[in-house]
Amino acid sequence: VQLEESGGGLVQAGGSLRLSCVVSVRTFSTYALAWFRQAPGKERECVASISWGGANIYYPDSLMDRFTISRDDAKSTVSLQMNSLKPDDTAVYYCGLVWTGDRDYVPMGYFNIDYWGKGTLVTVSS
Repeated sequence: VQLEESGGGLVQAGGSLRLSCVVSVRTFSTYALAWFRQAPGKERECVASISWGGANIYYPDSLMDRFTISRDDAKSTVSLQMNSLKPDDTAVYYCGLVWTGDRDYVPMGYFNIDYWGKGTLVTVSS
């Protein structure tokens, strides 16, 4: 399994960014996907996750008005649209995958994730 994120960069507060993650798996299986972030000195936290079927989505309450996750299984990608960015959103953003046979399962903790990408840095300037 390989996950490769892209789309990070420097943006001013109030701006938007769209992150993408290409998912490469050798065998067909079913999996949920998630975006996490980790700021210096802080724990890795989930910012959005989406179930295998795409019908179930999780956001922390503090982010649901600004972040949107989506997946395109035909293109093997998962994306994160981030709007109204704030300096506190500055972090390395990671794409994560977890194997699951439950169509509705959404991971919320970093310990749930089976595979990680290398991350992409998002810096929001004030």
